[in-house]
Amino acid sequence: MQKTAVAVNSNKTKWAYQDFTWALSLFGTAVGAGILFLPITAGAGGFWPLVILALIAFPMTWFAHKSLARFVLSSSKKDADITDAVAEHFGKKGTNIITVAYFFAIFPIVLIYGVGITNTVDSFMIHQLGMASIPRWLLSGVLIGLMTASVVFGKELMLKVTSVLVYPLVFILLVLSIYLIPDWNMSMVHTQTDWSSMPLVIWLAIPIIVFSFNHSPIISQFSKEQRRVYGDDAVKKTDMITGGAAMMLMVFVMFFVFSVVLSMTPAQLSMAKSENISVLSYLANIKSSPIISYLGPIIALAAITSSYFGHFLGAHEGLTGLIKSRSTMPIKKIEKLSLAFIVIVTWIVAIINPSILDMIESVGSPMIAAILFLLPVFAMRCVPAMAKYKTSPIAQVFTAICGIAAITSVIYGTFFS
Repeated sequence: MQKTAVAVNSNKTKWAYQDFTWALSLFGTAVGAGILFLPITAGAGGFWPLVILALIAFPMTWFAHKSLARFVLSSSKKDADITDAVAEHFGKKGTNIITVAYFFAIFPIVLIYGVGITNTVDSFMIHQLGMASIPRWLLSGVLIGLMTASVVFGKELMLKVTSVLVYPLVFILLVLSIYLIPDWNMSMVHTQTDWSSMPLVIWLAIPIIVFSFNHSPIISQFSKEQRRVYGDDAVKKTDMITGGAAMMLMVFVMFFVFSVVLSMTPAQLSMAKSENISVLSYLANIKSSPIISYLGPIIALAAITSSYFGHFLGAHEGLTGLIKSRSTMPIKKIEKLSLAFIVIVTWIVAIINPSILDMIESVGSPMIAAILFLLPVFAMRCVPAMAKYKTSPIAQVFTAICGIAAITSVIYGTFFS
């Protein structure tokens, strides 16, 4: 009996095929349009701040996501998701607050992708196809309308397409990272680093790291499945798999970031930001290679589209739930009103064309940081059911510091920079 117990316990700390599949799913959830803008911000402060950001990306990502998984597992219900855990630990008022925060963590990302898809297609038409620019109100309306219609009328098909799309997308990005190696130059390395301002540079870059490495939307279902299979020992698997996903993200994403940054100059990174386009669209405009000229915008288009589908569904579901809890209207009418509100606001924002990076840093990241970094740590300190799921004091402090840094850097960037 003792040998059997030891064998079963050891299986929970060993990798199985299903574990690798889950790690890929977590990885695929994070790899979206965010990484297409990450090199612009992460590389803006110079080479050495980028190195430091790469080193803290792994613990920052792993500690936060494994803590959120533990929060889900702390519910007394065997089939609980994150909503059930919040309701159990914080009651109705707490649930309402966190539901609102979760909606506002997702909805700004939909707006970001509305702007991103419009700028990507517009740049591709002008620079690669040699066409005249279409009026922005018309182009954005058509693109947002087509993406939304695909979700509304072909939801199941779109979910299958986007889940499959992430793997060739990841492969192509890896190939592109390797392809850029011959173009590497030392201009970024040789740029004089202002060491006194490095803490400020790193602090201001944390929100884009939070956004680009975020895979919290899938953590709830992931944790629920691990608990179904492993019961009370599921925490060992969630720790292991979230760690594997975080390591994959650090290696793959940061390799892409370094490859792109080293193949460009600081002036070019600044220009990409001012043009409000992804780094791949900018590379396509300045490189003579047909591969980058056409493959870059296509990758950007695929990444933004696939990310839009998932976040639109989440935003629509969240807004419908918020209205439903405060209204007696029929659910069908609420769903239609929610749909119309999201589409119209996304269209208006796409026409206005605000800075995508500013939107990521000032709107999307703070809410993500509050839920992903601060909520689990707060629960560990205040919820008795979380006692056995506490991470180490060092991990708790580090996670809280990263969450606070992501939020305060936005406040600083908005009012003082």
